[in-house]
Amino acid sequence: MKNRTLLLTLAMSATLLSGCKNMNGVDPNGLASAGVSAYKAATLSDADAKAIADGGCKEMDSENTLASASSSYTKRIKKIAKALGNNIDGTPVNYKVYMTSDINAWAMANGCVRVYSSLMDMMTDNEIEGVLGHELGHVALGHSRKAMQTAYATVAARDAVSATSGVASQLSRTQLGDIAEGAINSAFSRSQESEADDFSYDLLKKRKISTVGLASSFDKLAALDSSHAKSLFDSHPPSTERAEHIRERIAADKQ
Repeated sequence: MKNRTLLLTLAMSATLLSGCKNMNGVDPNGLASAGVSAYKAATLSDADAKAIADGGCKEMDSENTLASASSSYTKRIKKIAKALGNNIDGTPVNYKVYMTSDINAWAMANGCVRVYSSLMDMMTDNEIEGVLGHELGHVALGHSRKAMQTAYATVAARDAVSATSGVASQLSRTQLGDIAEGAINSAFSRSQESEADDFSYDLLKKRKISTVGLASSFDKLAALDSSHAKSLFDSHPPSTERAEHIRERIAADKQ
């Protein structure tokens, strides 16, 4: 998947650089392509957005090793899924575990939720509930859809995808995988991350799940930050601040 990430980065860089040329050296075709791609992304229908997410999630699953049905990881995620629920604001949610040494969890706009085995190894069930509540927040608040639209625009600019309805059916498996990975690796803003943290806290309370694990999950991520261990949570706000915010909310609820 590293080659795919590089291609996406190069495509986005080329799009951005096309707008930095002076008027004497501007490439009208490049600017037009970038503009049309942005338009396509902004005008994606809900059906197209979900179809692209469906295909992207399927492609990501095919590229990763899924925990077997009999594994302890699958049993744990089923327990966690039951606690969190299988529906978020009308969107069905499905949970699976990737067997990998990477530390990450993510959710796509279609309710595809994936958590990595190494993250589960370092956290309790309650902490995983907090982390996945956060990822579900990105879905419910529309952050995941926006990230997918941006990734789609990059691929559309690179591969000249036509702007017609039913766009998902035009995309190859490679393109769907590129869009999915681009969305997964996108950096949410600080405010989006904070909103998703609060969403998780409220969801846990609503589902009568302890909120303590949400705070302690940030403690563990803070330990990764301090050791400079590579984590796909690196782009998030400082974990110590997030843990403190959640503990402030817990204390306020007890008053």
